[in-house]
Amino acid sequence: MSAQRSTRPPCLIATDLDGTLIHDDRSISPRTKAAVLAAQAAGSVFVMVTARPPRWLHDLADLVGDHGVAIVANGAILYDVVQRKAIRTRLIDPAVALEVATAIRQEIPEVEFAVERSSRYGQEPRYLNRWPTPDDTLVAELEELLAEPAAKLLVRHPSWHSDDLLARIDPLVRHRVAASHSGGHSLVEIAASGVSKASMLADFAAEQGISAADTIAFGDSLNDLPMLAWAGTSYGVANAHPEVLAMVDVICPANNEDGVATVLEEFF
Repeated sequence: MSAQRSTRPPCLIATDLDGTLIHDDRSISPRTKAAVLAAQAAGSVFVMVTARPPRWLHDLADLVGDHGVAIVANGAILYDVVQRKAIRTRLIDPAVALEVATAIRQEIPEVEFAVERSSRYGQEPRYLNRWPTPDDTLVAELEELLAEPAAKLLVRHPSWHSDDLLARIDPLVRHRVAASHSGGHSLVEIAASGVSKASMLADFAAEQGISAADTIAFGDSLNDLPMLAWAGTSYGVANAHPEVLAMVDVICPANNEDGVATVLEEFF
């Protein structure tokens, strides 16, 4: 970690949501909202870069700014929050998803699977979902569940920590897909090969005419590492995973202490 930080306002601000911008009770404080809006009013581009599926962004439409989009599903989808439609997707091929899921289940029989797509969520019948499922949820066995391209393949274990689950899964699948986790309980998230928050963010920045050097990024978990490495200046909230805290340029206050707002207020 470097003690250095830029004093020049960033052209692009990229931030994770859960565990970073958002409090543990899933709220955004008035202070944070005001800081984000002030940065946008000053001319900086603000973009949310999250593991969340598209449907979990609609309540945050007032933060997306003039461009109207967010990067969701760990970089698999560039999503128009206002129009509620995917602009660009990078999905897992069904044959690859089935091959990967089969290999994981052979190694760890007790896991269960779910999938996120741009418009529909699906899960195996025994998958333990910690959040209310959408009314149109596809509940199906594995082959039917993976019959169409997916933005994310979710792998849940009944008891293992996400770090331990990822350590077992990653060597099995890294030659076919990209595995990470976002701090979820006993959960690993799998995307298509080459897909990460960084890959979609780099494309978005280029379309805005902004370089990595003019970008700051905030995160807290392992799925944020590629984005934090890409950005010119990286910030880890104090509650972040130890691997995040070890590599970021600056550690800022925790999510529940409005760490992102604290930084933005210094710039704007």
